[in-house]
Amino acid sequence: MDHLTIHSSFLPHLDPDASLAFYRDLLGFEVRDDVGYGDLRWITVGPAGQPGISIVLEPPVVDGCGITDDERRTIGELMSKGVFAAVTLATDDLDTTFDRLQAGGADVVQEPTRQAWGVRDCAFRDPSGNLVRINELS
Repeated sequence: MDHLTIHSSFLPHLDPDASLAFYRDLLGFEVRDDVGYGDLRWITVGPAGQPGISIVLEPPVVDGCGITDDERRTIGELMSKGVFAAVTLATDDLDTTFDRLQAGGADVVQEPTRQAWGVRDCAFRDPSGNLVRINELS
């Protein structure tokens, strides 16, 4: 069987500068690529020391992809509620990570909590409303 790995996943963003401030400056991710086309930007970020794993921050909707104005509004509403897209990260020190992100002004959704299914985690929203959960590694 072929060996598959996760290379990249995609999260929509509404404001590239706010996204950079969150993912680069607050989370500490490296910027791997920043590609513009007109007023749109695709920004690839990832954790230092893991060059093979990236998150591509992309425009939620690009003209010409068959999305109606109503669908565009629905996507915007879902993003603002934090239910359109999500990513789960992990750390070996959840409390320190939580304190750092909270002090940096991140939008707290959930403080560190032991979940019924066993994981201890916390959650934030990025500037575009995407849910960012952070699991504590055991």
